[in-house]
This record gives sequence, C-alpha cells and structure tokens, in this order.
Amino acid sequence: MNQQSEIKAGTANETGAHVLAAALQRHGVKEIFGQSIPSALFLAAPHYGIRQIGYRTENAGAAMADAYARISGKVPVVTAQNGPAATLLVPGLAEALKASVPIVAIVQDVHRSFTDKNAFQELDHFALFSGVAKWVRRVADPSRIDDYVDMAFTAAASGRCGPAVLLVPVDVLDAHPELRADAPRRAAQMGHFPLDRTVADPNRVAEAASVLAKARAPIVIAGGGVHISGAQEELAALQAMGFPVATTVMGKGSVDETAPLSVGVVGYFMAPGSRTAHLRDLVTEADVVLLVGNRTNQNGTDSWSLYPDSATYIHLDVDSAEIGRNYEALRLQGDAKLSLAALNAALSSCDLSGAESRREALEAKIAGGREAAATDLARLVDMEAAPLRPERIMADIDKTITPDAIVVADASYSSIWISNGLTARRGGQRFLTPRGLAGLGWGLPFAIGAKAARPEAPVVCVTGDGGFAHVWAEMETARRMKLPIVIVVLNNQILGYQKHAELAIFGDHTDVCHFEAVDHAAIARACGCEGVRVERADDFAPALEAALAGGGVTVIDVVTDERAHPPISVFQGKTTLDY
Repeated sequence: MNQQSEIKAGTANETGAHVLAAALQRHGVKEIFGQSIPSALFLAAPHYGIRQIGYRTENAGAAMADAYARISGKVPVVTAQNGPAATLLVPGLAEALKASVPIVAIVQDVHRSFTDKNAFQELDHFALFSGVAKWVRRVADPSRIDDYVDMAFTAAASGRCGPAVLLVPVDVLDAHPELRADAPRRAAQMGHFPLDRTVADPNRVAEAASVLAKARAPIVIAGGGVHISGAQEELAALQAMGFPVATTVMGKGSVDETAPLSVGVVGYFMAPGSRTAHLRDLVTEADVVLLVGNRTNQNGTDSWSLYPDSATYIHLDVDSAEIGRNYEALRLQGDAKLSLAALNAALSSCDLSGAESRREALEAKIAGGREAAATDLARLVDMEAAPLRPERIMADIDKTITPDAIVVADASYSSIWISNGLTARRGGQRFLTPRGLAGLGWGLPFAIGAKAARPEAPVVCVTGDGGFAHVWAEMETARRMKLPIVIVVLNNQILGYQKHAELAIFGDHTDVCHFEAVDHAAIARACGCEGVRVERADDFAPALEAALAGGGVTVIDVVTDERAHPPISVFQGKTTLDY
C-alpha cells in the first residue's frame, strides 16, 4: 500500500473547525467564552454539545473563563479574533497567570499565505502573549489540530497552572484535514486540573512533620493553592491535630472560619476594625510557619512586615520557584492535596502532646480575638448610617447567604470588604477575588463565569462604582445567556482606594478620583435587568433577599459613605482620612 492510499481526506462536512470542536469536546469542554470569531468554530461547536457564552468585550471574556476554572475545576476555553481583540485578552490572561489559573485561549490568526504581508489586523501574537501565558503555539498543519489542542490543555493544567494560547490561522479552520486511515484517534481527556499530581519528597515531609511537632507556636497560612489543588479536607485534618490555620485573601474559604482554630485572613488589613486585628501576634510571634500554596506576596505579608524574621519556614508549593522566594524555607515541592496528606500521615506518628496542651488556651485566644474585633466594629462603625457603611452591607450579606453561595468581588476595596466582612462556614466555600494582578472590572465577569460553572449556586457580586463602570455592558451578557446573578454596587462616587491612598501618602488627592452621580439601577433596567436603589440601611437586606429569590439579573445600587475605608494597616493613624 503506497503512502497516498494510507491518507484519507476529510469529508465535505469535516473541516478543521470540526476537528477542533471534537478535540475540545474530548477534553470535556461544554462552554466556550467567545464572540462571533472564529465563526467556523462556533458554527461547528453545537454539533459537539458545546455552548457559546458570548461576552461583549474580550477582557471580560477572559475574566469569565478565569472564574469558571476556579469554580468548576475544569480548564475553560476563551476565544478571540487576531489583532485588537487578541490584545484585550492580555489583562485577563495576566491575572490568571499570576493566580495560577488554567485557561486555553484560542486566537484566530490570519491566513497562512498572508503571514507577514500586513494582512488585516495582523499582529505578532507570540510577542503579545509571551509575558502572560505559559505556552504559545500556532497550528501550521490542519492534520495536527488534535496534537496542538492536547499540548495546550497539558500546558495549562500541569505543574503550576496558567494560560496556554493556541493560534489558529483562519484557513486551517476552513481546511479539510488529511488524516491517516490507520491512525488511532486520540482519547486522552485533559480538561481538568491539576492534571498530574506530585507529592513532596518523603524525607522532607518527615523533616517538616518533626519541625511542626516540636514547635512552640506554629501557624499554617494557606493561600489560593489550596483551592487550586482541592486540598480543603487535608487542611482541615491538619488543623484538627491542633495547628491554627490562617489564610490569605485568595485562600479564604479553604478552611471553615468558624472552627475554633481558624484565625481568619491575615495580611495588609489588620488594623482596628479587622476581624484579625487582635490576632496579629499569632503570626508575628510564631516560631514555625507552614506556608501552603502561598506566594508570600506584598499584600499577603503586609509588605513583608507581618511574617517574623526569626521563624522557621516550611513552604509547600507546586512551583519550585515560589518556594523560599521571600522566606528561606524547608522545601516541600508538590501538589498541596497529596503533600498535605503525606504530612498529616507523618505527623500522626509524631508526639503531638505539645499541640494538644496548647489547644485550649489557643482556642480561647482566637475566640477572644473575634469578640474583641466585634466590639471594635461596634465602636468604630455606625451600622445605621446613611449613606450606608460597607460594613453594614457585608453584615447583611453574611447573614443572608448560605455556604453554597459564591461571592465574588472586584479588585480594590471590594475584595477587602468581602474578605474581612464575610464568613466561610465550611471548607471549600468560595469567595473569588482578582488578586493575581488585582485589576478593576473583574467583579461582574467573574460572577458570570462562576454562575456558568455552577448554575445551581446563588452568585453575589460586590463591586465599586469605579470597577463596575468598566463592564456595564456585561449585564446584557448575563441576561442574554440566562445566568442570573446579584450585583451589589457600592456607589460612593469616588475611586475609594485611590483617593484614600493619596490622602494618606500625600495629604491631597487628584481630581479624577471623583465621579458624577450615576444611577446604576436605572442602567440595569435599561438593559432589561432588575434595578434597585438603596439609600437606607434597613432597605438593603430585603432587597438582597428579593434579588436572590427573583431568579434574574439584579443590580442593587447602594449609596455608600465615601469616607468609609477598610482597616488597611498603612492607613492606621492617618488624620488626613478623617475628612
């Protein structure tokens, strides 16, 4: 049999777009976040059980995919056209890269024969995506579409997860691939993450267990890697042995915050008014610090002033480059779930009498810290004030939602308000915040992506008016795609963090921190959504309850006090904020 007879051409109905859609289906893809282009792919996708979620802007689409991944544990797909559309993917992919979230981005490229001829919207996409993706490749041969799709999913979901970008020339999508008649069709399914789990070196695990067992004042600080790995049960088992657990903002929800040994969120907002203001010394006076999936970044460490210099550090992370980056540590390189399980097993063979003897006093200290924080809040904040205080809004959300609800926040103050004001009542409860790079405008698309991932869960978005203005148009997306969410807009008519930081640092603020009055409820109604404006404290909880029961997209526009700011450490004692 000659070579030609071993090759079969694609049928009249099987184009590169069909092969691509079939490959995505094989990896469990059921939704693609995208606009009309690549048109060939979206016309083929329904034949493979794939739904298109049509965003309005590519930056929002990338954020939707990010949240979808965080909630579903599946590798999402977002698409864009070459040129300006592709450039708008960059912010979302950058956030995902820093936050270790897998995304496969499929970007339609110019016709192969037009390359480097200044074709319409031609751009060097390799250069464009090189700083925001783990992997960037172009499909040059239609017969290798399956190969490249598998490589993209492998790159996104393996090791430290992150974005992979697959460039597909438009003619590859339209081509009829020639496939070997005797070639086995691929069956691998790599649409989940972590794809390949590894466990830390057993000798180092044993050493870490010994160090923890002998510690006088140990603490565990869990980051977002616990959620990525799905290691909540293993973290709870470690806590049950007598070890107190704190979290970063991205790690919030990785442990039940009502548990007696749960410290809460530690980092850069531990001034009076913070839930952990009276528990700071549990970190600063620790002699052993176990970091789990924790980047030890600036905000999480309060500009590297919170974690003690004298402590012994044990750092567990899937990425070797993060271990010991800022704090020299005993290195545990591996998946958080498997490695914590191994550590727990090693600890079970150790003498943990020290942890047991400390437990009662430690639990009493944590309970006292919580009570003192509640007393501070009652003293510092008028919960009946108008304009409303964000602390009152958080208190009402906290009382209303169930542990099955998902709360997402925009960057800036919104992320801090939900991290400090809401309570994780079970390990695995999700509070999504864009803390990889913390760009404004992520709240609403995060909510849409989260709802697409878990349609049965109530989803509440908290955003400021500054962040919401970036993505108003996506209200129509949520309505059109039948993804009911509740959007709480903290409308203080300023860029709050910007104005307050400028006042704290310079004693003055720039003019652009202030906005003209906007009725966001009216904008919602103009988009066919529900819109409610709240100006009195007692009106918010009923509005939230009605919105959650309503089954549609609802915007609650809450007029809030522009002077309200979270308990950020560097703001403490700044009289310029008392205006």
